Amino acid sequence: MKALVKTGPHRGLELVEVPVPEIGPADVLVKVAATGLCGTDLHIDSWDTWAQKTVRAPLVVGHEFSGEVVAIGSSVTDVAVGDFVSGEGHIVCGRCRNCRAGRRHLCINTIGIGVQRDGAFAEYVAIPSTNAWVHRDPVPADVAAIFDPFGNAVHTALSFPCLGEDVLITGAGPIGILAAMVVRHAGARHVVITDLSDERLALAERLGVTRAVNVSRSSVAEAQAELGMREGFDVGLEMSGSPVALRDMVGNMTHGGRIAMLGLPSAEIALDFSTVVLNMLTIKGIYGREMYETWYAMSVLLQGGLDISGVITHRFDHTDFAEAFATARSGDCGKVIMTWN
Repeated sequence: MKALVKTGPHRGLELVEVPVPEIGPADVLVKVAATGLCGTDLHIDSWDTWAQKTVRAPLVVGHEFSGEVVAIGSSVTDVAVGDFVSGEGHIVCGRCRNCRAGRRHLCINTIGIGVQRDGAFAEYVAIPSTNAWVHRDPVPADVAAIFDPFGNAVHTALSFPCLGEDVLITGAGPIGILAAMVVRHAGARHVVITDLSDERLALAERLGVTRAVNVSRSSVAEAQAELGMREGFDVGLEMSGSPVALRDMVGNMTHGGRIAMLGLPSAEIALDFSTVVLNMLTIKGIYGREMYETWYAMSVLLQGGLDISGVITHRFDHTDFAEAFATARSGDCGKVIMTWN
């Protein structure tokens, strides 16, 4: 089969022939239909410091995908051949304290598909059956392929109640925009999103945010004034990993405000914790998706009329992977999809 592989400890990926993966008794084999490009894939492609410390080549990359189950292991009873699935990208041990307590998203032995084991940028991928999310209702292949990042957005956006609240989102990448769509759907009053990319901010505006603020030209405080807000934001969703963005968010929260932080900083952040203490702010770290409550919420949100397809701006055949990666790296886009049929 064709697969996109990190063939050695160097920059770049290659589309090469590799064997179809074998499955164990508890696994399923998925014929991949569509895949989404993630920042993790860009790190592995560029072979930066994180990738050098984390990835062992050769490796089939990619962890956002959808496809049809074409084979199941002998002990699999909850997934059937012919099922259309998305894949949870984190494989957990099932034995640590958190796994046994039902908190699988906190497993201390998590292994990442496309990071520590062969992934989904291929014609076929093998995963444990427990990692296959079966779509019982029709979902387009490209939308199903982004259930992984959609899950990050849902997990972050629904960490705190949003009904009637004013929400600030820092970072208008695809996950930030998805989070904005979720909180609007969940009943937020004002949703303000910030970024430095006019293209991404324009996409966020088209998809329903109240204000899209380019912080190189305007401020969050000015957006508050324009909206008639007097006491700051109730909920903050930090999606950028930017030290400046987090400090700006802390400075614009109401007393007792709650911040969910998904963005991963590349270095330590200096923060005025006197503001956090005196204003009684809550800062909660978010990683991945709750297994599988977040997945249930995602399906229900789509069943309830939330249409996330607009966040997908570019689609490429897998043979055009170089152009797909260049587009995703440019930042002037929403979600980038590669098809494998």
